Amino acid sequence: MTHPVSSAQQSGPDKGTAPVSAPASPKKDGSPRAFGLRADVRNLSLLGVLAALIAVGGITEPDAFLDTGNLQLILTQSSVIGVVTVGMTFVITSGGIDLSVGAMVALASVWATTLATQEYGFAGILFTAVLVGLGAGLVNGVLIAYGRMVPFIATLAMLASARGLALQITDGKTQIVTVDSVLDLGLPDAYVLGIPPLVLMFAAVTVVGWLVLNRTTFGRRTVAVGGNAEAARLAGIDVRRQRLYLYLLSGLCCGIAAFMLIILSGSGQNTNGNLYELDAIAAAIIGGTLLSGGRGTIVGSVLGVLVFTTITNIFALNNLQSDVQQIAKGAIIVAAVLVQRRTSAHGET
Repeated sequence: MTHPVSSAQQSGPDKGTAPVSAPASPKKDGSPRAFGLRADVRNLSLLGVLAALIAVGGITEPDAFLDTGNLQLILTQSSVIGVVTVGMTFVITSGGIDLSVGAMVALASVWATTLATQEYGFAGILFTAVLVGLGAGLVNGVLIAYGRMVPFIATLAMLASARGLALQITDGKTQIVTVDSVLDLGLPDAYVLGIPPLVLMFAAVTVVGWLVLNRTTFGRRTVAVGGNAEAARLAGIDVRRQRLYLYLLSGLCCGIAAFMLIILSGSGQNTNGNLYELDAIAAAIIGGTLLSGGRGTIVGSVLGVLVFTTITNIFALNNLQSDVQQIAKGAIIVAAVLVQRRTSAHGET
């Protein structure tokens, strides 16, 4: 006796048909409205934390912290890691992880600042940074999606390889940028209504990322793959292709961040992007992106970046050692994960 084939199986993956959602068991507080309410509460909590940090900074170092230049510095420093975090949010939402983002930023920044590349000016530096980021992301995506490697292992290998290649290119030396059109973007004269260009670039990436994750089929497929990859496959989603695209997106964000870092520092170094992977993962997690996949929020990730950058700035102004900063960040990450577990457990009861 033959069985009828479902419409999702007939259409195949990525044939223009809407994915068929797998039936879900009823859960308390599991509706989209309830999820949206929890996300709003989480974002409001992060805004409260950010406001408290600003108050602490204003009390401990009022003249230095509340200075316009310092606030611009916080936003500018948030911009580079923020762009990386947007890409990381997509990857984690899909149930993956990318430990190579910092190394990809370093590789893209040094490749884009070689003497041969700088001969092509602004366009050459930008194009090279983005292309190198995409290339590294492609390697990650192919290894994970089609080579069936565990994301942790594949991206860890990319971390080591990209750092080694960046060191080989620079020979351990700093590559100074001599292209005026690139350096000018980091000067106060380039600010738009007092806002640095890097902040505007970060805002643009954030808006595009939010729209893609929340208003497109690509975003819905990302959430579906992270929630249940097998159910997503049965619903007609090409899971392997989706994962490939996600690591390409992460590489693209790293390439953009590398270009922004070149503008900020005026150089390319093999040490660029150090520990960016930890900062990006931490910002996404405390922002509400579920580490196991299936839920992600761009707004929360951006707020997480601002919280971490503000903490670092306050500690620096108060002459606290870097080890204290790392301890504080670690404590925040642990607290965020515990809150996530409690929230998830409450939603499943």
